[in-house]
Amino acid sequence: MNKGPDVNETTDQRGLKGFLNKGGFWRLLALLVVYFALYLGAGQVAGMILGEAEGELLDSLSNVFFTLTFSLLVGAILLTALTAYLGWNQEIYGRQPVYRSWWMWLGPLIAAVPIVLRALDIDWGSPALSVVLLVLATGLMIGYVEELLFRGIAVKMLRTGGQREFSVAVITSLLFAVSHSINALQGQELKTVGTTVLYTFAFGALMYLTMRSFRFIIAAMILHGLTDPTAILATGGIDKVSDTAPAGIPEVVAGFTLFVLVPLGIILLLCVRGKAGEDKDGSKVAGSSVVSA
Repeated sequence: MNKGPDVNETTDQRGLKGFLNKGGFWRLLALLVVYFALYLGAGQVAGMILGEAEGELLDSLSNVFFTLTFSLLVGAILLTALTAYLGWNQEIYGRQPVYRSWWMWLGPLIAAVPIVLRALDIDWGSPALSVVLLVLATGLMIGYVEELLFRGIAVKMLRTGGQREFSVAVITSLLFAVSHSINALQGQELKTVGTTVLYTFAFGALMYLTMRSFRFIIAAMILHGLTDPTAILATGGIDKVSDTAPAGIPEVVAGFTLFVLVPLGIILLLCVRGKAGEDKDGSKVAGSSVVSA
């Protein structure tokens, strides 16, 4: 006797859960549009509460909290609730269902260099300790939110839609880069926005390779979470170059980013192969739970 469809399985194919569980690029794009509308809305609310920030970003706790932290808290709550509701946490946080190659370790290695150089150059005693601690915590939150969104949710939806890993890596890196173009809406110069988009595309590729090489998304979250706060503390802002930084390490970091990180990130991205659930020889990866729609 044929058994009828499971009630829970039928329910999962309806509504928001059914829509997102099918995966694919266009559903992902719709999700990103809604998310960033809410994220930017949270920033507007923070702006109404605080008004115009007085002085530089690192001058006070309130400047850091309402300029950066508040919106990220909203984003973290939204994305954490969404993945829990959809039942995606095991797949997102679990072991990557695709093989890794030795050269992928170049991804996290290249991404770590600017972190180390900036950490050595930061005047740790200049901002108040409370400001430094909040910036570090906020940086880790940036790593959590952006990696969960782009290397977690986006990767999962594209894999479910049947995309091979090259397409997954390129599309998620491109979407990650384009998301940083919203800085133009906040008055940032187009030249700076363009440079940021190019950098974040390559950086997104390195974060994808970090996830592949370590086999878990948490590694990308941590590495990303150390990148932004060291940049903020070194330059005084986010996606910003210090105008008063002396020659030396800042110039080395800028040169490394322009001539090493960006080109190598793009070159390594072009080398990505494979498909989730498959080993190098095309056989099924043990324990793989990826399902294509």
